Amino acid sequence: MKPIAIGLIAGLLPCVAVYAEPAPQALVDEAETISQGFMESLKGELERAIKAGGPAAAIEICHTVAPAIAAEQAKEHGWDKAARTSLQLRDPANAPDAWEKGVLEQFEARKAAGEPAGGLSYSEVVETEGAKEFRFMKAIPTGKVCLACHGTEIADPVAAKLDELYPEDQARGYQEGDIRGAFTLVKTL
Repeated sequence: MKPIAIGLIAGLLPCVAVYAEPAPQALVDEAETISQGFMESLKGELERAIKAGGPAAAIEICHTVAPAIAAEQAKEHGWDKAARTSLQLRDPANAPDAWEKGVLEQFEARKAAGEPAGGLSYSEVVETEGAKEFRFMKAIPTGKVCLACHGTEIADPVAAKLDELYPEDQARGYQEGDIRGAFTLVKTL
């Protein structure tokens, strides 16, 4: 294992690790499977809620069901963490740690350089506080349906529900194709 320059991981990642190494492909594949399962489960729940009660009903799914889906995915696969995070938070409980923030910033730079948001992922093995962890993130692109709650023109009932559940909401003003955030997974090795 080679020491890395603090604050220079991939030119964009902040100081979080003393050592880093490439991620084993088997873990990358497993993380892809988990994030895909998380996305499909959440999408299905959101589609049902929107069909039953419109976008305002979907907000409750993101508020209560999404964290349960994440916990279920992590437990089912034996991972320490499965979650969502973003640079523009809706829920302060989903704030990125330093490593996640650096990866999200890297995703934004890669998108600005022409990579589509839906194909962005990053992983590595890092050592923090004496423990090795496999860390993985996959960008969540803003789809058309996402704009009802995350776009620039949000209907009054939706905005009222967002204000009620998320008084510190910063997750508005997105355009289709923007990086809404990312799935983030951690497994102690």
